[in-house]
Amino acid sequence: MKTTVTTSVGGKQITIETGRLAKQADGAALVTCGNNMVLVTAVSSRKTSELDFFPLTVEYIEKFYATGKIPGGYFKREGKPTNDAILTARLIDRPIRPSFPEGYRHETQVVGTVLSADGAFPLEILASLGASAALHVSDIPFNGPTAAVQVGRVDGQFVANPTPQQMEKSDMDIIVAGTRNGLLMVEGETKFISEADCLAALKFGHQSMMPLLNAQDELREKTGSKAKRPFVAPVIDADFKGKAEALLQPKIAAALSLKIKQDRYAAVAAAQAEADATLLAGITDKDLAKQRKKELSAIVEELKYHEARSMILDKKVRIDGRDVRTVRPIANEVGLLPRAHGSGLFTRGETQCLGTVTLGTGDDEQMIDALLGTQKRKFMMHYNFPPYSVGEVGRFGGQGRREIGHGNLAERALKAVLPDHEKFPYTIRVVSEVLESNGSSSMGTVCAGILAMLDAGVPLKGNVAGIAMGLIKEGDRVAVLSDILGDEDHLGDMDFKVAGTPQGITALQMDIKIDSVSFEVMDQALAQAKEGRAHILNEMEKVMKVARGQISEFAPRIETIKIKPEKIREVIGSGGKVIRGITEATGVKIEIEDDGTIHIASADPEATKKAIAIINDIIAEAEVGKTYKGRVVKIAEFGAFIEILPNTQGLLHISEIANERVRAVTDVLSEGETIDVKVLEVDRAGRIKLSRKALLQ
Repeated sequence: MKTTVTTSVGGKQITIETGRLAKQADGAALVTCGNNMVLVTAVSSRKTSELDFFPLTVEYIEKFYATGKIPGGYFKREGKPTNDAILTARLIDRPIRPSFPEGYRHETQVVGTVLSADGAFPLEILASLGASAALHVSDIPFNGPTAAVQVGRVDGQFVANPTPQQMEKSDMDIIVAGTRNGLLMVEGETKFISEADCLAALKFGHQSMMPLLNAQDELREKTGSKAKRPFVAPVIDADFKGKAEALLQPKIAAALSLKIKQDRYAAVAAAQAEADATLLAGITDKDLAKQRKKELSAIVEELKYHEARSMILDKKVRIDGRDVRTVRPIANEVGLLPRAHGSGLFTRGETQCLGTVTLGTGDDEQMIDALLGTQKRKFMMHYNFPPYSVGEVGRFGGQGRREIGHGNLAERALKAVLPDHEKFPYTIRVVSEVLESNGSSSMGTVCAGILAMLDAGVPLKGNVAGIAMGLIKEGDRVAVLSDILGDEDHLGDMDFKVAGTPQGITALQMDIKIDSVSFEVMDQALAQAKEGRAHILNEMEKVMKVARGQISEFAPRIETIKIKPEKIREVIGSGGKVIRGITEATGVKIEIEDDGTIHIASADPEATKKAIAIINDIIAEAEVGKTYKGRVVKIAEFGAFIEILPNTQGLLHISEIANERVRAVTDVLSEGETIDVKVLEVDRAGRIKLSRKALLQ
């Protein structure tokens, strides 16, 4: 039976419907705002998975019929998800994942399908709302509801779920998601805002999502509040657990005191192997032995969790011996690679990122066949995380969702300081190769990217550094950690990444794994992040603070000239014949904009000069009193037509050919001959009157 609820956020009406579409799914919600519709379904298997983690997958599918378009390419059907679709799937996943019960191991799939879109409302907000609503009305165990809101700020006023027109004027684009108790996720980019403004935006976003949470509760009530499936987290036999903990606890504590990551991991593995050998030796039942082996892994993880947290809260000492505020040692280098246009190596503790920059022309822009139209991108940030960076063996091929998400965060952090395209008309590609990883390679990528761009001579508006903050919270005891390790991310309650310049924040990302974190704790984390960010940036600027004065010899030089828009046709020529001829003659790349701006790119300065000279000749206009070397193109009884400039002819009247009287033009001139002529007059119609006689006197 169809059930509908309606609410509004930021003055826009949102409707959630269930019971009409996709009825065989465990839960389904159709979320509508204006012409925008997203259907989200949720299905969870009745069987427990053998995996030792929660197997949740979230898919976000963009259907081109939603905008009345046929997909491009040969196949004419939707292909693999775009980066934007993958990022949206991550935005849906992150707030719902911690809302499932601890220990839930049933394979679960959430699928969001865009059915209609007009670009006037953020679809990711509807999809996130639909995912929570589908789970909330279903019988799947879910501690919801959750909701998400996009926050912008226009003319000093916060706006919830702004329109694209409002976003153009906004100095922030932040998506916040959470429950009634607090925030679970933050993702956004900002234009150098202060920590206080950031906190105010998060509070506004949390308050704005309340109507969406109320609407979901109302929908669940209207559908009859379907009982949730009974779920009890598996319990390990108390006797076995006691023996295992007695054996493992001192060994895990000793392992966590080792400061080098690989030594620490080896000591934990050795302790687990010893426990396997000691505690599983007498078990003859294969199924029981398999179960106990799995339980031992869970006990090791639990001991690591409690031991690391108590070290920080009780002794104020972290796994690697630091206090809560200290940033690991930093080392920086630039100019490592001879052929890349810029390179920078950033090392922070056991995290190392190699940033590279390649400068290109307009031909190198990325074209994306997106749901709401073709997009062009002049800046690309690509992040690669090979398995060797964490000492593992793994498969290569394509980028995972995590790599796309981390690259997007770094791109948002760097985008704010890029030079205006008019002043630096290059396509810029930054690539980060994570060579070592132990905590926040995405923020290491930001730092390596800045060093590489400075090395490449990109005139940045400011230098950005990034830091990852963590949190350990047990009751009233709270520790905010600066520059977290990978283990502290895994064992902690929050991962809060902040990037920015000394002037303000440019990007932030937060994931919270517990029920809620107070805004006071977030305030402390932001203040501590600012302090750590300043330290990291200071270390970077010791190596390079301002961009090199010139770009690499291997990068294309782009010269920009301006012509009258009405002259563009002459430069391009019929069917592109003229511009093709210039390119073939000089080897340059030429890009022409509608306003008459022409970018000429070449690694050879002489080729660029030659191309500019040809273009200037094409667009040149005849000047009265100036002498030109012209070619006789046509002879008539009354005179000759002389081409004095490309596509520009003037009339040399028979009376202006010589001092003496000329009986026939052909007595003096012949077609194809080159002669010097002077411009006497250009009339209002653009007709040019020439003289040869004036030069003979």
